[in-house]
Order: sequence, then structure tokens, then C-alpha cells
Amino acid sequence: MIQNPKRYTITAALPYTNGPIHIGHLAGVYVPADIYSRYLRLQGKDVAFICGSDEHGVAISMKAKKEGITPQEVIDKYDGIIRKSFADFGISFDNYSRTSAKIHHDTAQEFFRKLYDNGDFIEETTEQLYDAKADQFLADRFVVGTCPRCGNDGAYGDQCENCGSTLNATDLINPKSTITGETPILKSTKHWFLPLDRYTNFLTEWILVGHKNDWKPNVYGQVKSWIDGGLEPRAVTRDLDWGIDVPVEGAEGKKLYVWFDAPIGYISSTKEWALREGKDWEPYWKDEDTKLVHFIGKDNIVFHCVIFPAMLKAEGSYILPDNVPANEFLNLEGNKLSTSKNWAVWLHEYLEEFPEKQDVLRYALTSNAPETKDNDFTWKDFQARNNNELVAIFGNFINRVVVLTNKYYDGFIPIPNELSEVDENTLAELKAYPAVISSSVERYRFREALGELMNVARLGNKYLADEEPWKVMKDNPERVKTQMYVALQIAAALSILAEPFLPFTAAKLSRILKNEGKLKWNDVAENSELIPEGHQIGEAELLFAKIEDEEIQKQIDKLEATKTANIAENKQAEPQKDLIQYEDFAKMDLRVGTIIEAEKMPKANKLLVLKIDTGIDVRTIVSGIAESFSPEEIIGKRVTVLANLAPRALRGVESQGMILMTTNAEGKLVFVNPDTDAPNGETIN
Repeated sequence: MIQNPKRYTITAALPYTNGPIHIGHLAGVYVPADIYSRYLRLQGKDVAFICGSDEHGVAISMKAKKEGITPQEVIDKYDGIIRKSFADFGISFDNYSRTSAKIHHDTAQEFFRKLYDNGDFIEETTEQLYDAKADQFLADRFVVGTCPRCGNDGAYGDQCENCGSTLNATDLINPKSTITGETPILKSTKHWFLPLDRYTNFLTEWILVGHKNDWKPNVYGQVKSWIDGGLEPRAVTRDLDWGIDVPVEGAEGKKLYVWFDAPIGYISSTKEWALREGKDWEPYWKDEDTKLVHFIGKDNIVFHCVIFPAMLKAEGSYILPDNVPANEFLNLEGNKLSTSKNWAVWLHEYLEEFPEKQDVLRYALTSNAPETKDNDFTWKDFQARNNNELVAIFGNFINRVVVLTNKYYDGFIPIPNELSEVDENTLAELKAYPAVISSSVERYRFREALGELMNVARLGNKYLADEEPWKVMKDNPERVKTQMYVALQIAAALSILAEPFLPFTAAKLSRILKNEGKLKWNDVAENSELIPEGHQIGEAELLFAKIEDEEIQKQIDKLEATKTANIAENKQAEPQKDLIQYEDFAKMDLRVGTIIEAEKMPKANKLLVLKIDTGIDVRTIVSGIAESFSPEEIIGKRVTVLANLAPRALRGVESQGMILMTTNAEGKLVFVNPDTDAPNGETIN
């Protein structure tokens, strides 16, 4: 762990440009990385916060095939959506690049070529899966099959998303091509491999010994599992038509494996930033006084903690990450987030549907961050955190302070009188908070840090509630000047301490207090006066607005519609039954009828006793639909009746026929009934 680094290089996982950003990406990677970067800048640190679009690999090719467009059109479309979403949401990247950029292609090829020239690769001809019908080798994501570790039938050729295991396509049981559905064959092809086994001792010493006490248990444990299981050579090239060309003879038609080229994207993005800013990029990647931190999700741990460090070690001139604080997964309303199933809260849609509420989502995701285990995002929790915490605690304190200051002093900060013991204790407690919050942030405990920030707002609320300046004003207005002065110091502290977590709120509060750009992080602990007497603040504005039930229900309904659509899309019809002869069908007497009476069968949860006018008689039919329909709602319902079914006694009631039912996309029972005004008794042929 580096002490007192000269500079910080902070990377956030490059998002694939095969879809927009959703809340799982934000909670796992981008919000914590942004909090950390903003916090460091407030302390005057030299920070390079680096990211960019990951635009190569099979995911892009698959999306292009699915949408019937070219890979270039896919990456241009989603790079635009992602880039705008991040900017509108306030993610403060110093540079956001693209792996399709020339500077990246050049950097990745140079990196490969150096390792190649140094003899760091193994060149092998191996048997790879090949789709004869499509006439192409199948890269990882073009193969699905059964995971050999957990038995999941939908595992991909590089990873099982059910158990998280990293795989090779040839490991899958019963593999199928996602292009044609055919069973692939094995065919020989030449590739270059990074021999990870050569780096076992290095990785053991560097991580398992060197970072035993400062890396998160989930990261450390996954790396240990990989090393203990025995590292094997990993292919760094693929047979693909989309990606970066392998820059050596005999590699025609082959591309760099996306997990070789993508992390190099951090380096090329840093180069791009340095060129634009007139800086030297190398110290940010090659100086031992630089602290390198990778923010990723848990599905990327192996690539950032085993494969990329092995690449950097082989190259020889780069520093290694000081920490890789990977988060676990965020679920949505009890189900796993899924891009392919549209089970997500998409950032660009959120920004349209909840304008000026970027910080509400940042707050909800950070306070429920999956730092040590998978957590669940629900819209009700989102609403509660806004209404009960942001509005009722933070917003309430600021509003009272600003309103009272304008009411009593026309917005001017009053000159305080002698501080009481309560005043001094309150200001002393305020001065302690920057160190407390810093300790949590620097240990990557952002949820804990946010809780301490809210404690500052609670400190302000408690001070006002205990001191009651609105009551004291009647008898002792001089005392109120001191009370309001103290409360305003807390408000000013919040305007700076909130910035890493709630940047839009902090900016708005700074505008209200008219102290934009005047404070730094350490001022809160070191300065006795954060906002001076005689300074005039602005009028009160609400920092947060209450979110009503109707807004939340709209989002829940939207997810329910997605769930229904997924069921309908994935629903498979029952196989056709055995063939019958026409004479068998002709034996059935199907008639139009109307339900004229309905009641529940006593002591039977599932059964309704129906009286049905069949046109030829009124008969009793017992039907197992009580859990789907109440008796009242089906009286008068037109139905199709199998009239000549042999009678059957059910709980002592003779049932004289059957009504026809099916299920809809949601799995709910629906009546099969005539859509015209056919009279009761009309036969159905």
C-alpha cells in the first residue's frame, strides 16, 4: 500500500458498447470511482480519472447481427448514449476514450509486439470450436452450453454468469453455436497464449502475501482460488472479424482477444488525456510514487488481478495496481439485472424520467452499495431514502437555516456573541467529521462514508431542535445570532463534504450560500470560520423534492410490463399431442354458454360451482378457477362448454361438463370464449 503518493491513476471498467448503462454498472463501478476521484481532487491531489468505451469483442459482433447493422454502427450508437449519460449524471472522468481510436490500436499493438519480441507468448495450434454451417470459428460468446462446474444450461464460452466461473469454450458440455444453433466441431487453428503459470510465484507474493490485509476479501478470495487451482496459459488472440489486428506475420484474420486489448485501453486513454492537457502520460503508469486503483465489478476480478498484472509484469516498465476494490452485484426488485432481458433501470431513461434527481440515484445506490455482498435495489427503498433521509434530514436542515437567516437578518451572516459550551462542542464535533469521512473513503467504504456525511446533517438538525432559535428569538435575539452563525457553519461544511457523494446538491448549496469555489476539504477541520460574518447568502431553494407514490408505481408497472414481455417471448408452446382421427373430434359437443350463477365450493380454495345456460339446459359445472376469479366478476361471462363430458362428482357436487380455459403471457387463466354474439347452445365445429 503506497503511502503519500505523488499522483493517482484511477480507472473505471470500460463499458461494453453493446447497450446503455444501467444501475448495476453505476453501483458496482462508476459511482464509487467518482466519489473517490472527487474526494481526492477536493484535497488538491493530482488525479487522472480514466475510462472509455470498450468497442471490440464478440459482444459487439453479436449485437450487430441481432440488430442487422454493422459493428461500427453499434459502437457509434451506444458510445453516444453512454457518453451523454455519464456526462449528464455527473461522472467526472478526466478522459473518456474509445478502444476504436487509433491511439488505442497503436498502443495495444505495440504492447503485444513487445511481449512477442521478448518471447513472452506461447504459439500453439489447438483445436477450437468451429461452426461448419456458418463457416467460422466460434469465439467465446458465440457458444453456449452447460457449465461443467454448476450445471447451468446457459453458460457462455468464456464465463458462466450463474456461478461466476471463468471458462474456455471447449470446457462447455453440449456446446451450441449461437449463430446457427448447430453443434460445433473441433478444428485446428493457430493462436498466441500468455503463459499465466509462469507468473504464479509473482502473483502469490504480490497479492496473497503483499495485499492480504488491505484488499477486499471477495477480491483476495477469488484470486487465491484461481492461483490455488493452478494457472494455465490463456489465449490472447481470437479468430474474429472485428477487433484489433494481431501485428505479426502469420496472424492474418486474427484479432487481439478483447480481454488483452481492453485493459490497455486505460493506458491509451491516459495518453489521449495527456496529449490534450500537455502532460507526460508516463508518470501516471510508470512512476512508483503513483497510486493505481482499478474500480470494477466482481465479474472482472480475474482479468484485473491476474491477467492484466501478468501482462504488465511481462512488459516490465509499468506499475501494478495498489488496490482493486471490486463490488459485488446489484439486483433489481429481487431478480438479477439482465441487459438481454431488459430487466434493468437504464441511466439515460432515469435521467429523462427523474429530471434534476441525479443525486437521489447516487445516494440510493451508495447507501445500498453491494460492497461486501449482493444487494437489491427496489423502487420503494429509493423513494424512502429520498423522502425520509434526503428530504427530511439533509434538505430540512438546510431549508430551516436559509429561511431563518433571510427572515431574521435579510440573508446576512450574523455576528456571533460568546459561544456556549453547546456551541463549542457542536463546532468541535463538526471539525472531526472530515477525518472520519476520509478514513472510510480511503478504505473504499463509501456506504459508511455517506452515512457519516448524513450524520453532519443530523448534527445540524439536532442543534437547531435543541436550541430552538425560533422560540429564543422572542426573549434573547442576541443568543439567536450565535445559534444561526453556528448552524450556518454546519451548512457551509455540508456544501464541501457532500461534493464527492452529491455533487449537484453541493453545487446548488454553494450557490445558495454564495461560497462557490471558496472551500476545500481540509478547511472544514482547520478553519474556525467557513462562512464569515457579514457575508450575504441567497434565497431558500429546496435541495430535494418529495417523490410521490404515483411516480414509483409508474416505474414498478414498467418493470412488470418487462416481466410480462419476457414471459411471452420465452414462453414455449406445448408439444403437439398424438394424432387423432376426425371421428374422435366429432364426438365432442362444444357449445356456447353463459355463466348465470357462481359461488365458492365450501372448504375448497380452488373450486367454483357454476350454473351455466348451455342453450339446451341449465347445468352445474365445477371449475378449478377460484384462485383466479371471484364469483361476482364472472357472472354473465360467455364461455365455451364441453357439453357431452361424462358427469363427475366433485366434493359431493355432480359436475356436468367442462369450460375451456387457457393462460396468457403472464401465466394467468383466461376464458376461451366466442368473440361474436352467438346465442347460447350454438355448436362449435
